[in-house]
Amino acid sequence: MNDNSGILRTVDLTVGFTGRQQVPVYSNIDIEAGKGEIIATLGQNGIGKSTLLRTIARLQKPVKGEIFLKGVDLNKYARLELAKIIGFVSTEIVQVHNMTIYDLVGLGRFPHTNWLGNITTNDKLLIQESIHLVGLDYLCHKNINEVSDGERQRAMIARTLAQDTEIIILDEPTAFLDLPNKYEIVHLLSELSRIKKKTVIFSTHDLTIAMQEADKIWLMSQDGIITGAPEDLVLNKSFSPIFENTKLQFDEQKGEIRIDRKTGRKIHLTGSGVTGLWTQRALERHGYELTSEDDCDTMVRIEIKDGIPIWIFEKKGEIIEFNSIYKLSLRLKQY
Repeated sequence: MNDNSGILRTVDLTVGFTGRQQVPVYSNIDIEAGKGEIIATLGQNGIGKSTLLRTIARLQKPVKGEIFLKGVDLNKYARLELAKIIGFVSTEIVQVHNMTIYDLVGLGRFPHTNWLGNITTNDKLLIQESIHLVGLDYLCHKNINEVSDGERQRAMIARTLAQDTEIIILDEPTAFLDLPNKYEIVHLLSELSRIKKKTVIFSTHDLTIAMQEADKIWLMSQDGIITGAPEDLVLNKSFSPIFENTKLQFDEQKGEIRIDRKTGRKIHLTGSGVTGLWTQRALERHGYELTSEDDCDTMVRIEIKDGIPIWIFEKKGEIIEFNSIYKLSLRLKQY
């Protein structure tokens, strides 16, 4: 296997629960992760994303099949040896009393310390760098139970960064983060994969984030797992079946999910640039289909007066000016 195809590979893998009775959750998994790739795992709730990631991290046993890590059966690695290769971040809320964020992140260095657990100068530098990367410098001496869920999640990611593994696996890493932080964290993971050649595998429900940052997507559906670049999955229409029998549709032109609004109302829009684009979005949100001027009696024209956009609404001889899309929208809702 070459350097970019064999850091992680599964063969006929079935994941599930292996207690007194085996309960398969997802089967026939044949996937690969290359060195330096960032991979997003997508799928509906309950389909087995978390179970797959936990099985790859050897936190639970597979029902059937094999997992190869760097060409070697995953089960052949000693626990400490494996901890130097794979780091895992879960969505579980960590409750640890009397431990600062710095101390929590420092636990990530455990696989690399001696049997006494002594922290070296290099270890301290890695801990500080990891805290800085996730933007928690100002909270590093704060107790972990005194910060928000989002800050705690960042600390858990920092702990895994300090662990300095070749593979980082994250189960819903952005679950507790606000919108800006969601994108910042995934972009950080993307940068780590690119600059430090770490393999990053994460599960998410956010298709937009996956489309923008992932090198590869593992798309889990009822018909099997599909893998490929986000663009490949758009071109082969792999996303479309996910939204069957729903009011949603996947816009292949824009790579985003949209509500399928079909009202038959038509409108003509005159305007361009960013203002025209967002006016179009608003019109479509209200159930209007853009058409030519000759094909309808309802029109919106955008004009710029003193550098400020004005929306001119025309319908059956009625002409009204609005100074915002919001006020235009209120008028549209009357029809």
